[in-house]
Amino acid sequence: MRTALLGTALLALLAACEGGPPDTSMMVPPTQPVALDTPPPAYPAELACFDRGGTVGLLMKIGVDGSPADIRVETSSGHPQLDQSALDAVQGWKFRPATRNGNPVATDLRVPVTFSPPDVRPEMCFQYDE
Repeated sequence: MRTALLGTALLALLAACEGGPPDTSMMVPPTQPVALDTPPPAYPAELACFDRGGTVGLLMKIGVDGSPADIRVETSSGHPQLDQSALDAVQGWKFRPATRNGNPVATDLRVPVTFSPPDVRPEMCFQYDE
């Protein structure tokens, strides 16, 4: 009698599981945001004249539409003009949003924006040499 009761309880438990483990063939792996259109920021000419460069660390949220929002400087380059140029440029960037289960989701993203002085000084720099 005890064995029959145990067998019935086991069958009820198995029935509650709806036939075993979930079908993983229908699961879609998550994806990260992908840069689609990220033109470089304008390099402030006056900083090019003095051979200034640096990297701005930005933190932003990529929305479900692929647009950056809540953009802020996480790490300054040490030059406010470079930081501002990076902020201005990133506002117009476009991304393919991250996904979960095949649906777009907002996600945080860290982006370094590096400024290197040009190899050839701009013409306007010669006014500073005098």
